[in-house]
Amino acid sequence: MLEMENIQYKGFRNIVKDGETEGFQVGIRFVSYRGPWLSQFRFKHVKIDDEVFGPDVCTFVLNGIEYTYEEMLQDWRQKWHLQDVCYIRVKKPGGLASGNHKVNVIYWEIASYLPPRLDTMKEGMDEDPSTAREMIIV
Repeated sequence: MLEMENIQYKGFRNIVKDGETEGFQVGIRFVSYRGPWLSQFRFKHVKIDDEVFGPDVCTFVLNGIEYTYEEMLQDWRQKWHLQDVCYIRVKKPGGLASGNHKVNVIYWEIASYLPPRLDTMKEGMDEDPSTAREMIIV
């Protein structure tokens, strides 16, 4: 079930492949009145506790398709609907330790009717209170 918050509890977990923990994932959704096209998606980073992970170590899974950030920026055909959760997969050998983590994701959408200064505001943010959440890895 979809949660109201931007960051979703469901799907927050370590990623194990062939018996090795190669990273973790966190689910996000757009909280707006309409969903953007993938090419409108902008992403700065995922911050877990005090560790920052940029687009270079992340992939994005939407509707079962995995994208790099650059691929998302080029895709103007695929829409990210409001009910869809996008899972950000972060490469981090060993994943996250069990326990509580402060999770923050800086992302936004661009649109022709929004002033460009909103982009520079988000780009300058280190944390966004509207997309911060305490979460648990078991």
